[in-house]
Amino acid sequence: MRRKLAAGNWKMNGSLAAMAEVRALCEAHPAPTVDILLCPPATLIWPMASMRHDHPLAVGAQDCHAEAKGAHTGDISAAMLKEAGATAVIVGHSERRADHGETSQTVAAKGSAAIANGLLAVVCVGETLEEREAGHTLDVVGTQLADSLPEGANADTLVIAYEPVWAIGTGKVPTLEQIGEVHGYLRAQLADHLPGDADGIRLLYGGSVKGSNAAEIFAVADVDGALVGGASLTAEDFSPIVSALQKA
Repeated sequence: MRRKLAAGNWKMNGSLAAMAEVRALCEAHPAPTVDILLCPPATLIWPMASMRHDHPLAVGAQDCHAEAKGAHTGDISAAMLKEAGATAVIVGHSERRADHGETSQTVAAKGSAAIANGLLAVVCVGETLEEREAGHTLDVVGTQLADSLPEGANADTLVIAYEPVWAIGTGKVPTLEQIGEVHGYLRAQLADHLPGDADGIRLLYGGSVKGSNAAEIFAVADVDGALVGGASLTAEDFSPIVSALQKA
């Protein structure tokens, strides 16, 4: 049985004052029956990890460098993230792929570094609106998945997040049938690439998930949780998503 996961990506948002939202989230779910992961900006990893005390909330990062150290100004290694208190890292988010020109090979290298340093690698895949309208969705996500798989990937070290680029922050959500089609396809592709672990790897959906639509999304086969953007910034918005996942 795959344990459900509610993950929040704060992106370039948040400050020390936002730790009040984290405390409120922990108080709302003192003994969660699903995994909860928040990925704040790197400056907030240590403060967030330090303030949660005995709560099982996990803290992650939004990116890492593939190398362990070196002349990489502005970058942070997986080992540094772990030392700061992170237990997971998002790699291959569409904003990194688009804004920073990251290839799937780069994503695989970063994911490999994360796993080698004991971090859970959350690998993102997803198509653009143009690719969706051209009927290329499965080809795109399948190729991204195959080329982005890190070394050492298994059910304990890897999570896959399907985030259609056109649904991120737009309020647009694929139909439940479209979500189910992609998640089923990803599960089948994992069976080809990682046959011994495919059934145990969690698949998250991301893209305009909110309290009002979470329950129906979580009812779709092979949706094991969500990677949430803006709605993860406050306890008021994220808590209903966690609650919906606990009921799924």
